[in-house]
Formats: sequence, structure tokens, C-alpha cells
Amino acid sequence: MKKITVCLLFLGAAHSMSAQKINLGKAAGIVSNGAKALTFTNEDAIKLSKESVDWMDKNNQVAGPKDPYTVRLNKLFGKHKSQDGLNLNYKVYKVKDINAFACADGSVRVFSSLMDIMTDNELLAVIGHEIGHVKNQDTKDAMKSAYLKTAALDAASSASSAVATLNESQVGKMANAFLDASHSKKQESEADTYSYDFMRANQYDVVGAYTAFKKLALLSGGNTQSGFEKMFNSHPDSEKRAQAIKKRAEKDGVWKDPGTISLPAAKLTK
Repeated sequence: MKKITVCLLFLGAAHSMSAQKINLGKAAGIVSNGAKALTFTNEDAIKLSKESVDWMDKNNQVAGPKDPYTVRLNKLFGKHKSQDGLNLNYKVYKVKDINAFACADGSVRVFSSLMDIMTDNELLAVIGHEIGHVKNQDTKDAMKSAYLKTAALDAASSASSAVATLNESQVGKMANAFLDASHSKKQESEADTYSYDFMRANQYDVVGAYTAFKKLALLSGGNTQSGFEKMFNSHPDSEKRAQAIKKRAEKDGVWKDPGTISLPAAKLTK
């Protein structure tokens, strides 16, 4: 199984997952030229996202239909397969990284280690955040960037105005580049807002979004720069994001003090 670390997501920018990472170096000029020439549509983003997710599904351990992780995610997320005009599909990757991500084609992937530390409401807040990135087309921008990095392997294709067909090796490189993308602080903030509204609209406890960020703050509070902690380098501070949610919940009259937040000693998978 190939371990992956995702960054198009709730948590932040990630580190390399394998030696397949692209070294842009001399290709930087080609990418720039390609970016000017390329006409990149929503349909292109959906097609390339599906190819990337299919590749990732083949290269990671996916929880089976009777696996406790899948059973729990079905229970939580099953009724949101059609959400806000999006057709969503979801799976659990049984990997040690604490993360989740969503793509333009509606694919949502949740990592088992994230499920181990999050309550149901916290997971719903995370998923709502990921749906927000898709709805706001943040994932389209990230996929375009990933495609251009991959197309830089071929000057002709990157300079074309149309999206080229990629071979298996290039799809893997594109998936890796997609995973190494990062959202702006503005995009993360807007996805936080979407998540909060998603929770309210579906009558979930919005305090779950607050406690999820509090847990992420605990995880990123160590003195050593672990792979997980590196994910937070280019994104808004988890503690500040938690406080922003608390402030809005208080304004809306739905705040309930959750007490002291701590990481669970045992897995929460049911």
C-alpha cells in the first residue's frame, strides 16, 4: 500500500507521499505558457479529478463495505450523497495520516485515522468543509494547477489550449501534484463558513466544528515538526478558526460550552 498525505482539505498543506513528486525546475516556463493557453472547464476538472481519484483508490487500502469505518461513514454521510446540487461519492482510506479531501467530481475520501479521533459531529463538520471546497470551485483551481505541472513533462501538451489525455504514469504524477496543492486562507475561511451553514441547515450541532478545530490545534501544538504538523504551515491557525466558529455560534444563539477538549485515548469507530 502506498501511503498518501492529502492537502486539498480541512487540514492544510502536506508533504510528499512518494518519489513520484514532480520537480518543476526547468519546466516552470512551460507551465506558465501552458497556463495562458489552456482553456480549463468544469468538465475538465471533473474528468481529471475522477482519473486522479481512481488512481488513488487503486494505490491505497480502501475500507470494504462491511468495515466498521465504512459502516460509520454510511450512517453519517449516506443521506448527503446529493448535497447542494452535487452528486457525491465517498470512501475511507485506511492510512495513518489524519486527513480528508474532496474533488471536483464529487469524490470525498476520509482517512481512518481522522475518524479515530473525531466524534460524529466533528466528522460531519470536516465533510461539510470539504463539500464547501468543491461547491466554491477551489478544487477546480487546484486540479488545473496539478494538470499543468504534469503536462509540463511535454511542452507540446502544456502549451495546448485543450486538456491532453494522460497516460497512467502521468495520472499518478497529477494525483500527487493535486495532493500537494494548497488553498488560500480566504478559500479555507469560506469553506469553514460553508461547513457551519451545512451543519445549521441539517440541524447538526455546530459546536462540532469548534471542537474539531480544537483537536487539530492540540495535534499541531508539539515542538517537533512532524509530517502532520507541517500540514498547518500555510493555513489559518486552528485555534483562531475554532474561536471564529464559537463567535458565530454565540451570535446565532446556538453555542453550548463543550468543556475541556482532549484527544480520545481509544478509537471512536463504531
